[in-house]
Amino acid sequence: MDPSLKKVAEVWERETAIVEGMDISGPWNRMFGQRVIWDYSPDLIEEIAQLPGAESFAWCYQCGKCVPVCPVDVVGDYGPRKLYRRAQTGINLLDSPDLWLCTTCANCLRVCPKLVDMVQIMPAAREHAMLTGRAIPAELQEALENTAKYGNPLGQPARKREAWVKDAGVPVPILHQIQRPVEWLWWVECYPSYHPRGIDASIALARIFNALGLDFAILGREEKCAGDSQRLAGERGLFEMLAEENIRTLAKYEFQHIVVTDPHALNAFRKHYPKLGGQYDVWHYTTLLARELPKLQPLLTKSLPYRVTFHDPCYLGRHNGEYDAPRQLIQALPGVEFVEMLRCRENSYCCGGGGGGMWLDSFAAGHQRRRLSEERVLEAVSTGADTLVVCCPYEVSRFEDAAKSTGIEGRLRVRDIAELLAEAMGLIGEDAA
Repeated sequence: MDPSLKKVAEVWERETAIVEGMDISGPWNRMFGQRVIWDYSPDLIEEIAQLPGAESFAWCYQCGKCVPVCPVDVVGDYGPRKLYRRAQTGINLLDSPDLWLCTTCANCLRVCPKLVDMVQIMPAAREHAMLTGRAIPAELQEALENTAKYGNPLGQPARKREAWVKDAGVPVPILHQIQRPVEWLWWVECYPSYHPRGIDASIALARIFNALGLDFAILGREEKCAGDSQRLAGERGLFEMLAEENIRTLAKYEFQHIVVTDPHALNAFRKHYPKLGGQYDVWHYTTLLARELPKLQPLLTKSLPYRVTFHDPCYLGRHNGEYDAPRQLIQALPGVEFVEMLRCRENSYCCGGGGGGMWLDSFAAGHQRRRLSEERVLEAVSTGADTLVVCCPYEVSRFEDAAKSTGIEGRLRVRDIAELLAEAMGLIGEDAA
């Protein structure tokens, strides 16, 4: 924007103003001359809106409904309306830290009357930024490079992906070993295969599947990251490479359904793999276990003296519409008292891990008063709960770290639903997590 185009409004103010004998002189009596608002420019808005998928960025009419529901604005200064306004006044989103702060949680889209869709806009803008040589936060770059090289963002070798099985204490069939059809192909994903707390939940879930007599198997070392978070971070090419490799691997085996641990994998398989030829019947594990409740409930014999609250994952709830199954499982736990947080179900807060945020914590810390995960654990403990229940593999480690950094570690434990179910079934001990 050319500074010479900006025009300062003329101000008329009488030295004295007496109306019906009353002196109303003062600066609040000013009158402003008519002005044209010259400092608005559509150029940077159009630069984003011309990108495939990002067209709705130009639809914003600045009603501001998105801002109070944006989880990033709660701890910072954000929201689609604010990004639009900044673009009007000369801040290029492609060069701004704002580009990397959106978690694609979709809460703004839920309330937007114009359907401005940040879930489409931000990946498109991030991809364009990468393709045009803009700087990428170093921690995100490392995660993307690890994924390309090793098939997972943690940089772990493929052969270790099935190593957790030896500690499961129950049979966990691996398809390349058993070479037979199964009913359920369990897509374990990266963090439940490699991260210590993710492995805890995987072991619990394996024991539950065995106790229910499910016919299941995993891919083990043949499995690679489903890639949804990498796509949302702007690496569409990497996502397509992962998806095509995974589709080829799945084509080698016979199964009826896929059950996933990770809501992000659920989102990828349901919405994006079909575009590349991968059509599957995909379930989140909580949906499957809720269906199995008639068989599961008699096995829940141990009372758990916990007061719990539940965090809805954005990619299970708002993105894929599953709110009830996790709650049905929690309410089936004997002895448990369940209390909802203020922000729950459709208006649930965000853990901060979506949209590539899992690998942007250090970057985001420089632009927010606190991490989203820290805000959420403080909200959880304010309910009086002693246990925060989750069902997304990003969340156990994120919330446990947040409990430590906020000083409430001794007051709030974080447990996956699978861990609580396994504990109530006597399959793991209270201290297994």
